[in-house]
Amino acid sequence: MPTTIIVAALFVSGYLLIATEQFVKINKAATAMLTGVACWTVLALGAPAGHEVMRSLFESTADIAGVLLFLMGAMSIVEILDSHDGFSPVTAFLAGTGKRRSLVLVGILSFLLSAVLDNLTTTIVMISLLTKMLPKRDDLLLFSGLVIIAVNAGGAWSPIGDVTTTMLWIGGQVTSLSIMKRLFLPSLASLAIPLAWLVLQTKSDTSGTGDLIAEPPRENGHPASRIIFFLGIGVLLMVPVFRAVTHLPPFIGMLGGLAVMWIGSEFLHRNEDPKRRHDHSMAAALSRIDMQTILFFLGILLGISALQTAGILAGVALWLDRAVGNTGIIAMAIGLLSSIVDNVPLVAAGIKMYPLSQFPANHQFWSLLSYCVGTGGSVLVIGSAAGVAAMGMAKIDFFWYLKRIAPLALAGYFAGVGVFLLQRVIGG
Repeated sequence: MPTTIIVAALFVSGYLLIATEQFVKINKAATAMLTGVACWTVLALGAPAGHEVMRSLFESTADIAGVLLFLMGAMSIVEILDSHDGFSPVTAFLAGTGKRRSLVLVGILSFLLSAVLDNLTTTIVMISLLTKMLPKRDDLLLFSGLVIIAVNAGGAWSPIGDVTTTMLWIGGQVTSLSIMKRLFLPSLASLAIPLAWLVLQTKSDTSGTGDLIAEPPRENGHPASRIIFFLGIGVLLMVPVFRAVTHLPPFIGMLGGLAVMWIGSEFLHRNEDPKRRHDHSMAAALSRIDMQTILFFLGILLGISALQTAGILAGVALWLDRAVGNTGIIAMAIGLLSSIVDNVPLVAAGIKMYPLSQFPANHQFWSLLSYCVGTGGSVLVIGSAAGVAAMGMAKIDFFWYLKRIAPLALAGYFAGVGVFLLQRVIGG
């Protein structure tokens, strides 16, 4: 049996085990890691030239390490903010808004933040906030599903909001102003449809959120809380700026921000008793980050990189090109395919398939591809980095998401495509 078929079968099998975690009773992080390791093992044993597989593995591991370091840095910053009650102002603001208005505010905030930061960082911040706010699991799942849709929509129209949009931006396929102009309204539509449905389906709450909020914000926080809050938000906002100025990978900026937060917290608590200083330290924050989520992420990315190395993803993209032909339909198909596998190798394959000599910078194809791969990943919970992170942090069940959120995300996806095509007709 060809190596590629075995690798594909292993990945699909692991995917199904992850999706059926609640039935098979095997932790999805363990399944994801075993799937990733098994795929690479088959590649190494079946390859005619083992050193080529090794080189691909090391290159993939470098990329994966960057994502994981970014994730760890962001989660640590969020934890140190939480230990200083940094989210209390936001919690207090949402506490009196009612569930419907809370949905709207969380959706809009996630949409806008992901365009300024990026969708992964925004997901970590918002899910961390929601887990502190929402004691009821049903509420947490509903809000988390909305966050996934909102951050992917918000990241699609910004050159720094999603890694695939950034790839197209750096590669010269799109420019900043063009992508923002063409994709803002389609991206907004992809959020507006699911958000409107969720709001309409949510019972009116005339007495505030009531038991929506887990606990009231503490009145007397630490004196350094305000400083830590603004310092944390500041370093998160500086990560995309640092990337734009230095062209270094995002995890470098995130690690630099983590170091600044660490030094700042040590300085602010230097004169306190050892126990209180430890409770508010970065060391304590690092001990609270969710390693299960990070390992799950590691396994998923290893499996996807194996598919890329085996040439499976590029083969699918080329098959689409030959079988379909229409580039608009291909972009939409790639977007939906990105809900199953990572959108980064799919965009990389698209860039190789269509050189700039065929589709010059700011061609409609690149804009539509950027929208589709950015928002299409919301259709399945493991279809985007934001979804994978939220799945681990909020313990989202695959089939719950498939039933409750996927149809909304799909409706929003096609609504955005419709807006994009309408803009094209009227000369937008």
